[in-house]
Amino acid sequence: MDRMIYTAMSGAQAALAQQAVTANNLANVGTTAYKAQTTAFRVAPVVGPGLPTRAYAVETTIGADITPGAIRLTGRDLDVAVAGAGFIAVQARDGSEAYTRNGSLSIDADGQLQTHAGLPVIGEGGPITIPPDTTVTIGRDGTISAVTGGQSLANVTVLGRLKLVSFANGDVLRGGDGLFRAKDGNPVDADPAISVVGGSLEDSNVNSVQAMVDMIAIARQFEMNIKLLQSADQNAQRATQLLAAGQ
Repeated sequence: MDRMIYTAMSGAQAALAQQAVTANNLANVGTTAYKAQTTAFRVAPVVGPGLPTRAYAVETTIGADITPGAIRLTGRDLDVAVAGAGFIAVQARDGSEAYTRNGSLSIDADGQLQTHAGLPVIGEGGPITIPPDTTVTIGRDGTISAVTGGQSLANVTVLGRLKLVSFANGDVLRGGDGLFRAKDGNPVDADPAISVVGGSLEDSNVNSVQAMVDMIAIARQFEMNIKLLQSADQNAQRATQLLAAGQ
């Protein structure tokens, strides 16, 4: 009975946590380059008085499905979609180097290239500054070129190159800020094999239909665990009645 209660209770808690992650994925089905969060659980024994039969379902680190989403043409010069399994290097709020696949870029008031969230984009030589009154193009290899207004296309100035990186399988972690980092926390070297598609953005990789099906299935799991708790309570009440009647 005791073991049944702990199993059902921790199962219901795990279902609620999984439902929250699935709902967040569904809410971001339209977010550019969003990567679906994944959940995983492990069994942890309950340490304390009593028999060692109690166990919890404990949530482990939330992961991410980094499968590329569909590439959508926008025609905007500062939009880039990462082709394949790569990332764009940016400077996070804490000053560390982090990585994103959202290539919706813009230029701030100081001429610095930044993401849609206002994070500075890191080039292979550091931050990238765009001179005023220029037309910018981003090449397939991440090279950023500019032509000053009124000049011919032959007068092209190379301003820098996006730092494009890749990770070995399982060597990337998703942070609470939605950015990705290496597991060891160190900056990753640029990968010349990674390319980008100019004038395009990557869509979210969340399958809305599958997410809704998962939400229904998780709700059923939660209901099942609640029924187990109710059954354990009813069994305990009946056992108490039988013991009382035998006295």
